[in-house]
Amino acid sequence: MNKIKAGVVGTGFIGPAHIEALRRLPNIEVTALCEVNLEVATVKAAQLGIERPCTFDQLLAMEDIVSVHVCTPNFLHFSQAKAALLAGKHVVCEKPLAKDLHEAAELVELARETGLVNAVHFNLRYYPLVRHMKALRESGELGDIYSILGSYLQDWLFYNTDYNWRLEPDKSGDSRAIADIGSHLMDILEYITGLKTVEVMADFNTIHKTRKKPLKAVETYSGKMLQPEDYADVAINTEDHANVLLRFDNGNRGSITVSQVSAGRKNQLKLEISGSNKTFAWNSESPNELWVGNRDKANESLMRDPSLVAAGAQSIISFPGGHNEGFPDTSKQLFKEVYDAIAQNKMPEHASFPTFADGYRELLICERILESNKKQGWVTV
Repeated sequence: MNKIKAGVVGTGFIGPAHIEALRRLPNIEVTALCEVNLEVATVKAAQLGIERPCTFDQLLAMEDIVSVHVCTPNFLHFSQAKAALLAGKHVVCEKPLAKDLHEAAELVELARETGLVNAVHFNLRYYPLVRHMKALRESGELGDIYSILGSYLQDWLFYNTDYNWRLEPDKSGDSRAIADIGSHLMDILEYITGLKTVEVMADFNTIHKTRKKPLKAVETYSGKMLQPEDYADVAINTEDHANVLLRFDNGNRGSITVSQVSAGRKNQLKLEISGSNKTFAWNSESPNELWVGNRDKANESLMRDPSLVAAGAQSIISFPGGHNEGFPDTSKQLFKEVYDAIAQNKMPEHASFPTFADGYRELLICERILESNKKQGWVTV
């Protein structure tokens, strides 16, 4: 088998997650690893068992590298995805696709002109029961959608001593909680329901208006207590928490809450979609179970099982019922579809996976939400 050779840029949390998922697919080889400089790349490549550490320019010059995964901080996504496309590489980019709509639009157009395969890592679409809900909506089993409730709650920024590059607008953009995890939530809602968000009303809150940034790498203090002199106070102007009212193109309504300061919620995305026939409720921290609400008969609980889900969801299940699949499996299933297209060396006309155009769509919604918060009023998407 001639394996498709891939290069990965960035080794924070999500870069190694991409690598692990890619290694689970038989026709892909992660051959090159790029970091901020060759010294760091060499260390990381040794840790991850990757053959070629490299700089970004070196990666683009490797003729046998077919695809590039952009897993760097947000402010680098546009320039690196653009350069990879211009070098003739297929691109999988982390979200957000870019820092603003102009950059995102340029990437969408460049991807169209080159015909190269392009994808955004909205991997949460690939929980099997998410696709099952989508399939049941498409078949009419859900009925007309009356309302949507969603939340995405985390606690990794709960303390004022919690610090990360995402807190710095020059690296992550003017929105944080909405752009970071709210984008996943908005994408998955539109994906399942087929509705378009047409108006938004947002209210943001910054709980910790000042945070304490460690003056040295956190790893330096492993097993030690930080002292006051080990921090610098940094003013924070991006949101820890956000509430957003939504209006959809079918005339009905919804609301979402996003928080990165909810103690005990590690990574919980919850959905409740109510239709004229039934209600679906799903929680990403228990991703193998779907609650189905009924008015005139007993409610139901569906456990993920390839023999029980809709036909459209069976292709993204690898194990029998009772053998749980979770977060790492979502990237594997997304990449399986992306690399089917890469193997054909052609972007599908109607891709099953999230594309740069989907990345543009979510950036548009997030920008309108940010505008709404500033205006404290309704904004048209």
